[in-house]
Amino acid sequence: MSETVVGVGERAPQFSAPLVRPEGETTEVGLDGLLADGPVLLAFYTNDFSPDCIREWCSFRDYDWFASEGRVQVVGVSRSRESTHRRFIDRLGLGFPLFADRDLAISEAYGVRYRAFKIAARSRRSLFLIDDEGVVRYRWLAEHPLDPSRETPPLDEVREQIDEVLGEKRETFGF
Repeated sequence: MSETVVGVGERAPQFSAPLVRPEGETTEVGLDGLLADGPVLLAFYTNDFSPDCIREWCSFRDYDWFASEGRVQVVGVSRSRESTHRRFIDRLGLGFPLFADRDLAISEAYGVRYRAFKIAARSRRSLFLIDDEGVVRYRWLAEHPLDPSRETPPLDEVREQIDEVLGEKRETFGF
């Protein structure tokens, strides 16, 4: 595993990589470009179509709060190819874009690159909430002793942290 994981209060490492969007386009996008549209929740995961990753992304999809409020952009990062991301988005009906981190350079920059069972390099399942100034405001890291790709993020805790960092959004009922 990488030696130093980016911490809360630190500047998020900048990067640029192919981003596969739910609408169908794939473009080279930098983190700074996403931050221009507001805070980002970067969600690192191992690869598309593994059972644990399907469960994680279906949780994001089904926990409608992430998609409906629009206060934070949920963006995935994995080693999967762009074409695989496209199939993954389509098959699961995801409304979130996914970065293709083929060489694990993004994972390395955030300190979450590791070798599963000391064999296959991949991203450690982790989340980084980055405010619109580019500062990490929350971090969650999988801590499973054998394989940190096996845990899934605690979405209630994530929402509480987003409310704390960005301010709780109150329902106005149209008023």
